Amino acid sequence: MTFKSLLFPCILLNLILLTPLANANTIKKSNSGICHESTSPYYERTKNFTSFDSLASCIDAGGRLPKGSSSSSVSKQKSSNYSRKMFGHGWADSNKDCQDSRMETLITYSLSPIQFKTEKKCMVISGKWISPFSGETIYSASEIDIDHVVPLKWAWIHGANHWTKAKRVKFANDPANLLSVEARLNRQKVAKGLNAWLPPANQCQYISRFIRVYKTYNLELSNKEQVSYDKIRLQYCS
Repeated sequence: MTFKSLLFPCILLNLILLTPLANANTIKKSNSGICHESTSPYYERTKNFTSFDSLASCIDAGGRLPKGSSSSSVSKQKSSNYSRKMFGHGWADSNKDCQDSRMETLITYSLSPIQFKTEKKCMVISGKWISPFSGETIYSASEIDIDHVVPLKWAWIHGANHWTKAKRVKFANDPANLLSVEARLNRQKVAKGLNAWLPPANQCQYISRFIRVYKTYNLELSNKEQVSYDKIRLQYCS
């Protein structure tokens, strides 16, 4: 066996080992920065690439979608990675006075003296609240949800997935993002943005507060969302 015949298989093996491998779930980020899913017509043609395990992680690493592609699949992948614990385990009691963010919000918005469960004044049981979502009066704290004006899951999809845990906990307990509202409407809203849900009353105030909060935290809208939100604001706040 000649030296050349021994050398060729070694070279071939090295080439194979140095070539990125891809399976059906691998996202290929080309040298030009485009993220290709396996359904992309350019997927098989892309030989030099950086591999990612999800489209969302490829985009997060500075990649972009092929021209004409929708960002909906990216949002779905980010959404699937969300959990409430990413923003802390329930309501925080940052000043350690036994009243967590829920109780402090109830106290802030009550129009009459608060009644507490015990003399320790940790848990609110009654007061008088006018829901900004409907204008209805509520007297029992058990009928109230504390609404995140900008929902946590919405925030996660629009940039909070890059934040530190401390910043997410701050966001989840920020008084600027909290309202005392009736439970039924808060649970109807869930994680919807302005283009999917508005309260029955006080729409302009709600829209303005939503926009103020997401801009304060530098959350980002897609181009399509930005156009939609601009139209909604013009419609309800003009």
